[in-house]
Amino acid sequence: VQLVESGGGLVQAGGSLRLSCAASGSTDRINAMGWYRQAPGKQRELVAGITLGGGSTNYPDSVKGRFTISRDNSKNTMYLQMNSLRPEATAVYYCTARARTGLGALYTSWGQGTQVTVSS
Repeated sequence: VQLVESGGGLVQAGGSLRLSCAASGSTDRINAMGWYRQAPGKQRELVAGITLGGGSTNYPDSVKGRFTISRDNSKNTMYLQMNSLRPEATAVYYCTARARTGLGALYTSWGQGTQVTVSS
């Protein structure tokens, strides 16, 4: 599975951005997708996850109520709507997909990342 993110950029605090992640390759083998972020000097952290079967979502408390993950299976695209952005959201955002190989082994693909900068 190959992943390409888009939609990052510079936004003022309180503003909104929508990130997109286009998947290609063996997309029929994907069972879950997610968004991670990594700020300078910090560990990578999960900001949203979604299962493709039932559409279950999960968020850490730090973004709950402000970020929304969704997917359009017909377009093989996942989105992250980010509202009420805060300066601490500044990071590189990565799209991930968990999928199975033809032999059933699980693996995770990562996109190249897209920069989000929130100015105060």
